[in-house]
Amino acid sequence: MPEPAVTIPEVLRLAIAPGVTPGKWVGMWRERRPDVALELVHVSAIDGGDVLRSGAADAGLVRLPVDRTGLCVIPLYTEVPVVVVPADHEITAFADVAIADLADEIVLHPLDDLLAWEHLPGTPAVERPATTGDAVELVAAGIGVLVVPQSLARLHHRRDVTYRPVTDGPGSQVALAWVEERTTDLVEELVGIVRGRTARSSRGRVPRAPEPEGASGTGGSRGGSGARGGSGARGGSGANGSGGSKGGGGSNDGAKSSGGAKGGDRRKPTPRVPGDERARSPRGASGGRAKPATRRGKPGPRGSR
Repeated sequence: MPEPAVTIPEVLRLAIAPGVTPGKWVGMWRERRPDVALELVHVSAIDGGDVLRSGAADAGLVRLPVDRTGLCVIPLYTEVPVVVVPADHEITAFADVAIADLADEIVLHPLDDLLAWEHLPGTPAVERPATTGDAVELVAAGIGVLVVPQSLARLHHRRDVTYRPVTDGPGSQVALAWVEERTTDLVEELVGIVRGRTARSSRGRVPRAPEPEGASGTGGSRGGSGARGGSGARGGSGANGSGGSKGGGGSNDGAKSSGGAKGGDRRKPTPRVPGDERARSPRGASGGRAKPATRRGKPGPRGSR
């Protein structure tokens, strides 16, 4: 007997830049698509675009700026910059600082820094550290200070360093990116989750609601007893049927005959009550001002009773 085919489970690979926390979106993905595994691929801050173009990941949460060649990029949020200093630094006495407060500091500028500086604050170090992690170690050793997105300061947290927000420093944008030519249904679903669309929302056309039972059958709106059926609006006994407005037997009893839907008077005749002459008048029947049928006797003189 031939061996049964092995079904390869579907996987969506998501690249993650350092410091980015995708926990909320990962949880929502697992709730909506438990049949598709979400594999996290950790990349460096500057390699996100190349990893996506190489096919090593289907989509990625990357830091901007990124080379957008061939990519679709959706900015998501901007992180606050902070300055990382030794735990006993004088800056720790303040709740936050401005760039001008760093003028007398040696400010480290690692090679993987993506903050959009117009002018680097303070005095630059003699050498640029290779990574943010290396720069944090130099801060702990008292070599200088470091400005990074807040999530990176948390990622590299140590007991001998701390950080304070920089009120006027450049922010760091995080974006969802993927290769435009490889936009799959799974990628579209991930985009919807990240952008906050609900599980019931759809980017396509809303499917047409099915017609109710009998809509085209003998008992529906177009069936034998429905709107166009035998006894319906256009059926044999309906409005257009044999006893209807235009049906086969409707020429004498239908809409064009004196008793049909379009013949004669469509109002219901007021039933005549013996002894009540007002029943002949539609207004008199409902208590309106109806003329009496006959006048009896001469009217008396005006003012006499």
